[in-house]
Formats: sequence, structure tokens, C-alpha cells
Amino acid sequence: MEKLTFTMENYLEAIYELSKQGSGARVSDIAERMSVTKASTNSAMSTLAEKGLITNEKYREIFLTPKGYKIAEFTAQKHKVIQEFLINILNVDPGIATEDACAIEHVISSNSISAMQEYMKQNK
Repeated sequence: MEKLTFTMENYLEAIYELSKQGSGARVSDIAERMSVTKASTNSAMSTLAEKGLITNEKYREIFLTPKGYKIAEFTAQKHKVIQEFLINILNVDPGIATEDACAIEHVISSNSISAMQEYMKQNK
């Protein structure tokens, strides 16, 4: 599968976060979380559905497919590790750390994430 854009990864992560309780995510909630219009969200949902990453029936909740869930979970985990590293190790302001983690999570390698996790384990 071709690499997803940052925006598409962010949509998957939003669906992942919004559907943690077992229910799906609504377009309006995704749009609000992403600070975009419902029209933009609907367009993105069509793209993600075409790629087989979500199930998206009109007027129904949106669910991640197993493939979409795997990508979303991995993106969310990278975000969490980066954010914790910035806050707990580098003493970056939490608001800035959250924004930076959102940008960095899309370009950082798995090796770097693993190194951050290992460093935090050893330096608690």
C-alpha cells in the first residue's frame, strides 16, 4: 500500500481515539476533532474507505478496518511516545509537545521511537 498523507494518518488517528469505547466515530465528531468542515471530513472518509482502511456507510458511524486499526494504533503510539519524551525528558511545555508530537509522528522512524522508549525506561 502506498504511504498515506499526514492528513489521512491524522484522520485515522482521530477515528481511533473517538472509537475507543467500541462504538464508531461520527463525521461531525471527527470534523470537530480535526478542526475541519464536515465536507472535508466526508471527502477524507471516501478516500480512506477506497483504501480499505475504514467502513463508511452513509449516515452511519465510521469504523476502522483491521488494516486501518493497525495504522491508527501505530500512529497514536508514536504520538504518545514522542509527547512523553518531549515533556518528561526535554521539559517541553505540554501544549507545544502535543503540537510537535503530531507533526513528528508522521516522519519519525520506528528505530527512533524504540530508542526514545528505551531511553525513558532507563532514565525514570
